[in-house]
Amino acid sequence: MAGGGAKQDDFQPHPVKEQLPGVEYCITSPPHWPEAFVLGFQHYLVMLGTTVLIPSTLVPQMGGGNEEKARVIQTLLFVAGINTLLQSYFGTRLPTVIGGSYTFVVPTVSIVLANRYSNVLDPHQRFLQTMRGIQGSLIVASSFQIIIGFSGLWRNVVRFLSPLSAVPLVTLAGLGLYTFGFPGVGKCIEIGLPQLILLVFLSQYLPHCLKGRRAFFDRSAVLISVIIVWVYAHILTVGGAYKNSPPKTQSHCRTDRSGLITAAPWIRIPYPFQWGSPTFHAGEAFAMMFASFASLIESTGTFIAVSRYASATPVPPSILSRGVGWQGMAILFSGMFGTLNGSSASPENAGLLALTRVGSRRVIQISAGFMIFFSVLGKFGALFASIPMPIVAALYCIFFAYVASAGLGFLQFCNLNSFRTKFILGFSIFMGLSVPQYFNEFAVVAGYGPVHTRSRSFNDMVNVIYSSPATVAAIVAFFLDCTLHHGDSAVQRDRGWHWWEKFRSFKSDTRSEEFYSLPFNLNKYFPSV
Repeated sequence: MAGGGAKQDDFQPHPVKEQLPGVEYCITSPPHWPEAFVLGFQHYLVMLGTTVLIPSTLVPQMGGGNEEKARVIQTLLFVAGINTLLQSYFGTRLPTVIGGSYTFVVPTVSIVLANRYSNVLDPHQRFLQTMRGIQGSLIVASSFQIIIGFSGLWRNVVRFLSPLSAVPLVTLAGLGLYTFGFPGVGKCIEIGLPQLILLVFLSQYLPHCLKGRRAFFDRSAVLISVIIVWVYAHILTVGGAYKNSPPKTQSHCRTDRSGLITAAPWIRIPYPFQWGSPTFHAGEAFAMMFASFASLIESTGTFIAVSRYASATPVPPSILSRGVGWQGMAILFSGMFGTLNGSSASPENAGLLALTRVGSRRVIQISAGFMIFFSVLGKFGALFASIPMPIVAALYCIFFAYVASAGLGFLQFCNLNSFRTKFILGFSIFMGLSVPQYFNEFAVVAGYGPVHTRSRSFNDMVNVIYSSPATVAAIVAFFLDCTLHHGDSAVQRDRGWHWWEKFRSFKSDTRSEEFYSLPFNLNKYFPSV
């Protein structure tokens, strides 16, 4: 009889978990200070990829050299530290890193290539004038998220979000960034591939072989692997392995080609309007505002993934709306300081939460301290920022995958035997990948997007929206989920609405710690559960 019962249990489905089990430190239970500092430093290393890559690509197009590039990276780091602290204390209060975003690159490049800057002969003056134009657009664009977040408008939107429509949103927030993964590794395969293999081995295989030190390798795999491969890359560099390589290969593989260490000052504190007074152009500001909208959707997906990996309860719409409002403040600070880029929630750091199984808010606040510290001490910050990008791309392969899997995890709340569910999931995810691919391929061949009118700003507005996989997938899934057979009572259960509805009526205090605690006391607030 006992054996029969055990055999029958083998065929029972896995129970639904509203909070992810296996997280060793949740939001309000931080690790010891030494370990917290190591984990915080890892988050700092991970966010450096976006921080370095975007200025390194755009500053030369603006006429700037290594000195301007180093100052922009310092400023972006400094502002990211401030915005991360503000988000963790006053925004969603989730362990979320707020950093640079690839979403803002499209309208930024459009400003860089504007005709009014092409006649400026002095490269430094062209850089300054272009930077001031970008600052003005970011300052105006920040008002969108500030208004929609603090007014509660976003709360009224996301309260209709179900687990079914959250799956494409969160999944594509990670999966949609696949172009920054292995293609980046392949730019210097002899460095990127060893980093990827070593990180997988240290984080997934070695802990099971050394059970006594499992936590150490689980939580320090990024730091250990980056140091080993970075030293290996430096040995290749000084050994002359790339002496006769093409310039592009050397820039990707060598550890001495960034130019940041020599150009960065020893000590410098970024300050508002350091590049001069911002300039404003209506069309460019509206294009940047549409990028802010896409960033808002992507960050909402990242917030949901972070709450999952921090073992928090489903985030109420009011908390998400408040977080969006503070993200708007982050974009405002980006415009005031001149970071060259808008701000959004970092999906790579959300993936690091999953790898380490540490969702502590204190760790993220410590990482923000590292951002501010190394942005002021320019030489030391530039040393870490000179890590070859293929190493960072290898990290992305794992971290973006974790974010995507967080979205797939919400399928447990849905009825996967429903054809309605299958259609919404399949169609939204497919369109989220296919539509941006069409826009990107069209731009590569023609030199401009499918929408090509006389108004460059209007073109940017449309192209930036449809070039974001998470935005396209979220819009399609949200519309279909809210309109397709919505009145049927069985549909509400198929889309997982009943699992999240109890949390949506919960009015969390601004500093409520119990809402984020593990486990959450449902009976106190929802006696019927």
